[in-house]
Amino acid sequence: MKIFLFLLLFAFAFLASADAEYTKFVDAQLELVYEMNEDNVTQEKIESLIEIQNLAYEKALDVLMANKADFLNSKNLFDSEMFSLKKIMSINQRAGNAYAALRDEIKLKSYMVSRNQNLMIKEILLALDAPGVDAFEEKLNKAAQKNQAETQELYEKDYAYLNEVESSSSTIIQAKKNLREFYALKDMNVDMINNIYKLENKMYRLNKYTKYHLIGAVIYINNAPVVKDVNPILEDYGLSVVKLALIAILVLLIHFFRKTLNYAIKSYILTIDSLSAYSKEIMHGLYRPFDILVLVVNADMMVYIYNNFSSIEAVSKTFDVAYALILTFIAYKVVNSVARIKVAEISNGDKVKNEIINVGIKIINFVIVTIGFLIVLYFGGVDLTAVLSGLGIGGLAVAFAAKDTISNFFGTLSVLFSDVFSQGDWIIVGEKEGVVVEIGLRVTTLRTFDNALISIPNGTFATVDVKNWSRRTLGRRIKMNIGVKYDSKPQDIKNAVEQIRAMIDGHPEIATARTAHEHKIWRAPKLLSKDDYEGVKKTLLVYLDEFGPSSVNIMVYCFSKTVEWQRWLEVKEDLMYRIMEILENNSLEFAFPSLSIYNENSNEYKVLV
Repeated sequence: MKIFLFLLLFAFAFLASADAEYTKFVDAQLELVYEMNEDNVTQEKIESLIEIQNLAYEKALDVLMANKADFLNSKNLFDSEMFSLKKIMSINQRAGNAYAALRDEIKLKSYMVSRNQNLMIKEILLALDAPGVDAFEEKLNKAAQKNQAETQELYEKDYAYLNEVESSSSTIIQAKKNLREFYALKDMNVDMINNIYKLENKMYRLNKYTKYHLIGAVIYINNAPVVKDVNPILEDYGLSVVKLALIAILVLLIHFFRKTLNYAIKSYILTIDSLSAYSKEIMHGLYRPFDILVLVVNADMMVYIYNNFSSIEAVSKTFDVAYALILTFIAYKVVNSVARIKVAEISNGDKVKNEIINVGIKIINFVIVTIGFLIVLYFGGVDLTAVLSGLGIGGLAVAFAAKDTISNFFGTLSVLFSDVFSQGDWIIVGEKEGVVVEIGLRVTTLRTFDNALISIPNGTFATVDVKNWSRRTLGRRIKMNIGVKYDSKPQDIKNAVEQIRAMIDGHPEIATARTAHEHKIWRAPKLLSKDDYEGVKKTLLVYLDEFGPSSVNIMVYCFSKTVEWQRWLEVKEDLMYRIMEILENNSLEFAFPSLSIYNENSNEYKVLV
């Protein structure tokens, strides 16, 4: 009996190709119902029959999913039989053959029950393609409820009295047989719905395999004896041999794709001359992010397969956020890698101010991070429309709260476009003095001469004076007062002044009116002194300047050609040695600060040092 049932049940695998095959499955199920409803059936027998029934539904489901398209395209079950039977029933009713008409009526309802089952299965198969598990379950419930409602309507009329009729008439015997089948179909319909719900997850999973054209291989693997033993253990953890195999294959494929992509990049992209300057730098910065991206993709696909080829909303959002973060980081690394190369090229050419490049890179990075943050919020389920609308409403409050930040930002723009100072300039801001390290979006940092680091908010530069010692092209001032003694002879002082003037005027490192200087291309649309604008000084003054309290002072005022501090000190030192030599040659001595007391009674002076 079991062998016969299994053959009939396996024939159900081909129900998609012909209605007869479906009826074979129904007949097999009816036989099981008949056996379960026997008066002398034991509990052990019922359990054995239920096990056979469950196995039959599982096998039928496998082949049904393998032939899903054919089944959906098949014609509606029993249409022709029902049409013919209605004609015969009408004839019997007109002829007054009550039992014959009753026989046909019960058989017609049996056909309708089987057809409703068939239509329910088709609706469920179509529901499998709904977007998401929730949508599938909703349509599954609707199909089952519709079937139950239609079936219940068919069983509203009571035919139990027919079993009380005692007759050897073939018509009544067939009517009773039809009635037995009719009530068995009701039990079978309940069993079918229960098994559909029991196999719901498997059905959904197999449908995914069908979409990916893997159903044949999956069924073959699942029917292997070893797999049948292992799968029940794995199913407790939501796994199966097929899932593990797919995960392993997927990991290998992603790893192979990654290796292939790396090889292609190294072999072809990195060898392109126009890209070689950037590609190596970019790839060096992207190796780690790509490795992280591969790991996240692997994890995402594993979860997708583990969850029967469907996404979990919370987990999906988490992976989307991870993708957004990784892609933002990749964009950040690419932009900064290109920027590093461009900065090197620009610094060699010296065509653009470094601080403009630095601020520009920071602004681009800020834009990348902002866009990445918005994408993360979007994938995290935040309504960006509401967020952006809220920015408009709260913009005023934000402006008040961040007024210092805004002031510093506009201070940055003011410093950059007014060209007050640049990186590397020696400036004095209030009581702070040092070399400009960097002009940032918010602050400017100075390195003091005692090697401390000072941060000055850029908004400060709008309200304080800035002295820039580095904006000099030609001429760094040398100024000194040379004091000689009052007992020096006027002619000696005069000679010394003339010699000092001549010495300085002829010094190769001192800027004079004869010093040639080529101005930069003048493009300013305003009237300005070129010398003052570019910081060119050639003034040379050597004069007897004043009669001081304890000395006759000679003023020396000139400019060295160099503006570098160390070289300026060397030039100044050389001038001082030459001046000392000139004073010595003219019998002049340096005067020291002193105080003289005159004694009126003795006409004597007493000098107090």
